[in-house]
Amino acid sequence: MTDLSRREALATSALAGLAAATPAWAQQPAAPAPGSTTAAWDLTELYPTDAAWDAARVKALADAKALAQWKGRLGESADVLAQALSAQSDVGRTVSRIYTYISLKADEDVRVAANQERRAQATDLWMALGEATAWTSPELIALGRPKIEAFTAQNATLRTRFGMVLKNVLRQAEHTLSPEGEALLASAGAALSGPGETAEQLRSSDMPRPTVQLSTGKSVRLDDQGYSLNRDAPNRADRKQVFDAFWKSYGAFESSLGSAYVAKIKGDIFNARARKYPSSLAAAVSGGNIPEGVYRTLVQETNAGLPQLHRYFELRRRMLKLPDMAYYDIYPPLVSLDRRFTLSDMRTLTLEATKPLGPEYAKLIAQGTAARWMDPFPRTGKRSGAYMNPGAYDVHPYLLLNLGENYEGLSTYAHEWGHAIHSLLSNRAQPYDMADYPIFLAEIASTANEALLVDMMLKRAKTREEKLFYLGQRMESIRGTFFRQAMFAEFELEAHELAEKGEGVSGARFTALYLDLLKRYHGPKVAIDPAYAIEWAYIPHFYSNFYVYQYATSITAAEYFARSVLTGSAAERDRYLTVLKAGGSDYPIDILKRAGLDMTSPEPYRQLVQSFKETLDQAEALLG
Repeated sequence: MTDLSRREALATSALAGLAAATPAWAQQPAAPAPGSTTAAWDLTELYPTDAAWDAARVKALADAKALAQWKGRLGESADVLAQALSAQSDVGRTVSRIYTYISLKADEDVRVAANQERRAQATDLWMALGEATAWTSPELIALGRPKIEAFTAQNATLRTRFGMVLKNVLRQAEHTLSPEGEALLASAGAALSGPGETAEQLRSSDMPRPTVQLSTGKSVRLDDQGYSLNRDAPNRADRKQVFDAFWKSYGAFESSLGSAYVAKIKGDIFNARARKYPSSLAAAVSGGNIPEGVYRTLVQETNAGLPQLHRYFELRRRMLKLPDMAYYDIYPPLVSLDRRFTLSDMRTLTLEATKPLGPEYAKLIAQGTAARWMDPFPRTGKRSGAYMNPGAYDVHPYLLLNLGENYEGLSTYAHEWGHAIHSLLSNRAQPYDMADYPIFLAEIASTANEALLVDMMLKRAKTREEKLFYLGQRMESIRGTFFRQAMFAEFELEAHELAEKGEGVSGARFTALYLDLLKRYHGPKVAIDPAYAIEWAYIPHFYSNFYVYQYATSITAAEYFARSVLTGSAAERDRYLTVLKAGGSDYPIDILKRAGLDMTSPEPYRQLVQSFKETLDQAEALLG
């Protein structure tokens, strides 16, 4: 999944070199093999040394403070406004590069305290920039729409670089505070992030973690990573033991974790009220100009599709040859695939799977995957998980992966490179100030790559077991990315609405709410131990308010575009690519509508549920 930092990548000028037959960076040596103790990516393209990085940071801090010279002058003329916005943009572009470098370096080995401290300095720099520019929107609003529109008509820079910025400022005028109020909210950002940091600290270091011995004799420490690696254990008794011990360790901290999440929700409510929004949801979706109805329609249509999800759990019980179905049975693969995928295999198969996206896409992904933009394998001290960091606009994206040489590793590889090529295409087509694509679009390219990959692998499958494996992958993708994320979205909405109504909320209340959702989403035939309902406290995305629903909308859009590319002509392919090239040049709902997809209607979600049903039909037919 994409990193939550600013979504930036290569500049048009830098990408001009991609037309050359063999660019220099494509000649770099291959990535280290699994077990290597060093990072594979090349961060010197950002800054050659830590000293150069620190010099850039110090200068950027001074440059941010110097932006005060434009305060009170935005209304002087169109040219002055363009100069002021350009100055802010230039500092922001540099700060993004500064943060990218140290964030990546810190993740190479999280045990290196100096890099964690430098990352904190970079975060402070972001905060300083926010405080230094907090007066801008109020001052623009005070100028009024007629004057801003007149200035825009007079100045090409305002039209081509800042048209969308100015449009957004005017749209959100009623929710913009005075310069003093904006500065206060900007400075409160660090304090409001405290609950998430507290929860993360509890999860990562302070909570005692149990150790269990599996039937294999292997002893496993059940921290979050240990749980994720062992929850799909082949032995059912092992799975139950893992679930029982892991969720018991979380349950012991229900009150503390609940207190952290209550504080987070209160912070969301504070922000919404400060900006005069009727609810936390309204405030959260306003930034991307997403109608609230999109969120609520997603939840409504997901609930309408639950009979198909319940049907899937019965198919899972049958394929796993279980007498009954429990919550700890949802992770084992339906069919095992005894096939190893090397890093070279992953690259080859991803390139082949994405061929339907056309020659421009093929060229970018071939060149990017040959370069040192990626740190592919796990090692001691390296941050877990996977992400694409869009990098500095004037350089290129970077990918942190922790690949296993299995299909999950292959799928993750294709997913993250989908993010990277999205960033490349966006930056190739858009200036810096409109290249940052909105979160609502961010998971479409990555998830579409996964859909194209599984479609290709399914077509190539030669045995019944192989076909069932890839059908299982498709079904599990929809279960995990559509139904499960929509369940998270429903939990988040209900938790916020309870607090907004003034009802008491606590860890115990969250657990009860989550248990009701687990039972409804999984159906009456899936046994769920109430102790497992502490799972809400395990989901870090809840500290990025109203974020998770966009995984569900993204897979809906991704499946739509993957189908249209595979079954349509070059016109359908090009319509999809216009989405990836649009960046932040328009509101995401409008970008998708122009490509033929209306996410405000229930139809896309119904189509996804229908696709899920058809995949179930295929699997059941193979089973006989």
